[in-house]
Amino acid sequence: MRTVKAKIMLHDDEQIELPIVVPEIEEVRNFAAALHLRGVAWKGHFSGWQAEYSPERSEKPLASKMNFTPADFCVGQSGIWFYSLMWEHGKEKEPIEFVDESNLFALVDTAELHI
Repeated sequence: MRTVKAKIMLHDDEQIELPIVVPEIEEVRNFAAALHLRGVAWKGHFSGWQAEYSPERSEKPLASKMNFTPADFCVGQSGIWFYSLMWEHGKEKEPIEFVDESNLFALVDTAELHI
């Protein structure tokens, strides 16, 4: 886990900076891989962040040329910190990874967090 600062826009266009804790990507990959191996839908929390896994389904997605619905995993909050995996080429292939850390801007010295 690492503590970073995040820029968060409030509804009145005010921006604030908050320290947040995000897991190391390798931890998340390992957790998602374990869920994928089980192949059972799951929804809960990982390292304090909302997370969800959906296994591959034989149904074709709406308005898609794909002939199955790929397995996917996501964790985090879009606009703050978000990570996802999608097994677009099938459940036996490597997943496509997406990480949004665009609003994270600095590692926080944990000494800053204690008075």
